[in-house]
Amino acid sequence: QVQLVESGGDLVSPGGSLTLSCTASGFTLQYYAVGWFRRAPGKEREGVSYISNRDNGKYYGDSVKERFTIFRDNAKNRVYLQMNSLKPEDTAVYYCAADWAGDTTVVITTNSNDYDFWGEGTQVTVSS
Repeated sequence: QVQLVESGGDLVSPGGSLTLSCTASGFTLQYYAVGWFRRAPGKEREGVSYISNRDNGKYYGDSVKERFTIFRDNAKNRVYLQMNSLKPEDTAVYYCAADWAGDTTVVITTNSNDYDFWGEGTQVTVSS
């Protein structure tokens, strides 16, 4: 069964940190470009961060630059999103998504329509 599962969401105080995990089952995440997206209440989905299938290419949305870090652990079939200096406006449901890329061409995409698989999300709430 092909599946992406996010975990690590929680209630955290402003200025705090969280690390979200995106775990793949039924396929090898190493061959996919991965993106993290979020949707806050009453707002449209927003791209947060992206990582390429190979060569460690990374991209961050303006609102999270220098606060969030995306990275892979291919041995665990996971991609992580380390979030520091969290703000109330980071409150949202966070989703990861995977876009098939293979092992030859480096792929990284900010276009949500390119993604093949999506998880069901994990809630992050930043509040005092």
